[in-house]
Amino acid sequence: MRVLQLIDSLDLGGAERIAVEYANMLSKEIEGAYLCASRFEGELLSTIEPDVRYLFLGRKRTLDYGAIKRLDKYIKKEKITIIHAHSTSYFIATLLKFKNPSILILWHNHSGASIHLSGIKMKALRFCSRYFNTIISVNEDLVIWAKKKLKSKNVVYLPNFVNFSKGIIPVQEKIKGEVGKRIVCLANLRDPKGHRFLIESFAAVQKEIPQATLHIIGKDFNDEYSNVVKLSIQQNQLDDHVIIYGQLSNPESILERCDIGVLASSSEGLPMALLEYGRAKLAVVVTDVGYCSEVVQDYGTFVSYGDVQAMSGAIKKYLIDQESQMRDSSLFNVHIKNNYSETHVRNQIINLYNSSLENI
Repeated sequence: MRVLQLIDSLDLGGAERIAVEYANMLSKEIEGAYLCASRFEGELLSTIEPDVRYLFLGRKRTLDYGAIKRLDKYIKKEKITIIHAHSTSYFIATLLKFKNPSILILWHNHSGASIHLSGIKMKALRFCSRYFNTIISVNEDLVIWAKKKLKSKNVVYLPNFVNFSKGIIPVQEKIKGEVGKRIVCLANLRDPKGHRFLIESFAAVQKEIPQATLHIIGKDFNDEYSNVVKLSIQQNQLDDHVIIYGQLSNPESILERCDIGVLASSSEGLPMALLEYGRAKLAVVVTDVGYCSEVVQDYGTFVSYGDVQAMSGAIKKYLIDQESQMRDSSLFNVHIKNNYSETHVRNQIINLYNSSLENI
């Protein structure tokens, strides 16, 4: 079995992390584990295991015929049997299917925002989906949506996972804030992640607990959204209490030195950030969107998106009640280890690949 994980970039996003993790995990289990970044490289390049066969395509536009030809040649040379296409990489995978009819395409949908697709993007996905052998969805809502809206006959749920055996490289520099009072948000600075809502909630927390600090990890696109978030920080006089790190190749090293993990998103699939929070033994406060409630269950606190009073209240409760914080963080860690670890998902994906090949 030779499987190519196909992803647009190697930036530090959830889908990108999962694509790399799959390639790394499978490199120890199957004949050939491949990874292709079609458009851009990024921080995750350094996390690819030596046994993974890696290709950077350098695609410049959607219909880059030269890049498609190079990937087609590579697939034939390496005798790849399955393309596991993550997120928007499904389009180039479909074009390759036309050239290689025997290739199987598994499309991995990571985004809870998919259910809001419309117009040309939805039409393109619907057309391509008839060539997907299987659609992998990261929550049950996406399974239902795919069955209703797309053409693939086989739609399955498969959770994201986090690698508990991976070593954590500690940061050398001292990080801001008091132990027991550090709040962290692992999310790129883009619209669905609700950073302005989070800043407003944190401002209410900081008024009552001045030792509290908020640590934001994720790509800063330096766009209008980013400017609005930074302006909100200034207007609430939080410059000394909110730290924006940007992208980090080892966010785990910061997470493990924080106490509460938060997500303030308006939409999600199955966020990798929650799994990372679990591995780092953080108490969690999250918006009740996507599959967050299924992941966290009774081991954290949920709030409605935009409810500043509820978000700030939940954070304050954990900051004040250290016993509750430690109990929930420990239980959440065990829950993630038991249900969302690499070992939990490994056999499921290999069985899915095998059954797909058997049913050609």
